[in-house]
Amino acid sequence: MKRRRAALKAIFSYLAPEKLTNNMLAERFPDWNIDKAYQNTGVAVRSIAAADQCTSDLGIIAAEKMFAAGVCNPQDIDFLLFCTQTPDYFLPASACLMQDRLGLPTSCGAFDFNLGCSGYVYGLALGKGLIEAGLAENVLLIVGDTPSKAINPRDKGALALFSDGASATLLTALTSEDELIGPFVFGTDGKGAKNLIIPAGAFRQRSCPETRAERMDNDGNVRSPEQLFMDGAEIFNFTLQAIPPLVNRLLENAGLIWSEIDYVIFHQANQFMLEALRRKIKIPKEKFALILETHGNTSSASIPMALEIALQEGRIAKGNKILISGFGVGYSMAAAIITLI
Repeated sequence: MKRRRAALKAIFSYLAPEKLTNNMLAERFPDWNIDKAYQNTGVAVRSIAAADQCTSDLGIIAAEKMFAAGVCNPQDIDFLLFCTQTPDYFLPASACLMQDRLGLPTSCGAFDFNLGCSGYVYGLALGKGLIEAGLAENVLLIVGDTPSKAINPRDKGALALFSDGASATLLTALTSEDELIGPFVFGTDGKGAKNLIIPAGAFRQRSCPETRAERMDNDGNVRSPEQLFMDGAEIFNFTLQAIPPLVNRLLENAGLIWSEIDYVIFHQANQFMLEALRRKIKIPKEKFALILETHGNTSSASIPMALEIALQEGRIAKGNKILISGFGVGYSMAAAIITLI
């Protein structure tokens, strides 16, 4: 029976303008084996936001690309969802500022939600819920981060991995017999929060001279408690244990088997982790997205960026079923099936 459904109509992305290449990192850290870092991360170039450029600015450019392409008009949007961990302010919500800057109607709902690597999948679930409950016709989901602003310039491990960027996705209502976004599965394990964190600077531990003091770790990386800390080994172990059963649970809920999935897009964490996941789950290379070399790890924007590229390159087409999964900071994880219209 046909019913009201949420569908993914368009994706437009934007990477920050400045570039940080492997050669530039090798010059900055002459004693560091950048070739080995490339083998692990898969990243050759990173995008870095300008000093006065926030994540909201990148998201607005992505949304304006969508409007310029004629996909929809600002006045068509009746809900804006903004996922970021690097907002303009503690308050107000950046989404409220973006509503005004984008010229969205004042009848438009807007709010921020704070998630990283799993944020796009959660955002799709929120947008689907608004549309299928009849609360919105067109939802603009903007996701992104500017992690470079939270990374110490002498923390070579984090510098080698992360990029600044944002993506805008239009979700719209239509009538269909089939579910076009979903089903979803979710998971949370807050015990791992300490392994990817900015410990100080917010309200739990306020900024002070001590939290701004830089320290060097055993690997020679320098950071303060107000900057990004990542325990890559612990996150890798979590991912390899948690994600295969998560996506298998999704397939079971959807009544599908792996051969019925046309393409797989995981959060672009790093190449070593993604290849380990691909081999463990036995996903064919030709069905598996990898955009790290040119894009880096763009946090919540990595899945929509990979989806946009796959569409542009003709790897996926109308009617295809795409399995997506985001995982990381929190620990937070989610997976979903998208059927392209």
